Amino acid sequence: MILRIAARYLLAKKSHAAVNVISMISMAGIAVAALAMICVLSVFNGFSELASSRLSVVDPDVKITAVSGKVIADADSLAAAVRKLPCVATAMPVVEERALAVYGDRQVPVVMRGLPAGYDSVAAWRDLVIDGEMRRPDALAAYTTLSVGVAVRLGARPGYGDYFIVNVPRRLGRINPALPVGAFRSDSLIVSGVYQSEQAEVDTDIALMPLENVRRLLDYTTEATSVDIALHPGSNPSRAVAEISAAIGPAYRVADRMAQEETSFRMIEIEKWITFLMLLFILVMASFNILSTMSMLIIEKQESITILRSLGATTTMVRRIFLTEGFLISAVGGIVGLLLGIALCLLQQATGFITLGGDPSRMSIDHYPVVLHFPDILVVLAVITIIGFLSGLISSRFVPKSNT
Repeated sequence: MILRIAARYLLAKKSHAAVNVISMISMAGIAVAALAMICVLSVFNGFSELASSRLSVVDPDVKITAVSGKVIADADSLAAAVRKLPCVATAMPVVEERALAVYGDRQVPVVMRGLPAGYDSVAAWRDLVIDGEMRRPDALAAYTTLSVGVAVRLGARPGYGDYFIVNVPRRLGRINPALPVGAFRSDSLIVSGVYQSEQAEVDTDIALMPLENVRRLLDYTTEATSVDIALHPGSNPSRAVAEISAAIGPAYRVADRMAQEETSFRMIEIEKWITFLMLLFILVMASFNILSTMSMLIIEKQESITILRSLGATTTMVRRIFLTEGFLISAVGGIVGLLLGIALCLLQQATGFITLGGDPSRMSIDHYPVVLHFPDILVVLAVITIIGFLSGLISSRFVPKSNT
């Protein structure tokens, strides 16, 4: 009975047109806020999955690093042991270190990444080359493949022009203060290629070099900063991480792709939920319209309230009617907005009709990526329900107590 009376009050034409207008405005405000919530959450989901798919090109399936210190002492033996695990297709040591690069009369800081032969089976760097090729050392020289950021800043192009010279502080041995140059070790390589991945953190300062050259510069033999692993197709990354961790012990950190870029994905999640909280604040502000609507409705329905009380309705029952009325206003507006948001997201997923600004030829994606997640729908629905209940509860307090 309470729901039937509340629905009648919601749908019936009011004696004052202003009440109808304010009621529609309240519903529209809730609907717009709910639509914005589900769309924004879905767009952040889309960017997160886009980042995940792009990272998969350059990140190994699993990476092993040392828990204590920067270097794994006997990485070659560790890689050989890991290769014997059923889920592992291959495992290779990698050395990464900062250096100063000189090319002609220009110099920039770079990150040397020493890759062993056959690393293509772990990460497809070769597929990212946009100029030249990725070459292994031969009898003539050692070669390097530069990120597009390093190549632009140095003015370097593939070919037998100037040597690409890397300098690092000498790690072992004594240093003669009278001969500062002796405090550094250098190596000269030929630029064989330039790559571009469309990711700023990968395209800015990396120089891909042969593992043996980087080890020689750093006075390493079997050391490495990480062991990169490729899993067999179809392997579950979480199970593989657990299996590898159990096999090698607690001295090493084992991370899948998501864990390797934990900071980036955490930032996306933080931005997503901060934006959600801002929209939630807007939704709360929109719910104040419900309070004004309900106060006017209670004034208009004074005669009906008197009739209900004469029929035996208690103050609690009358208040429940208006509580339900306030909840219905919020729920109807919220559900309409939620359904419109879901429809808009599905349409964007199918057609990509909302495009990003800028020159499409210079962008890796020309439309907003959108991915609907069912938990996000439940979160928005729960927020609408709570806001509706609180709005109805507060507005029901406006009903005066019976004099009898």
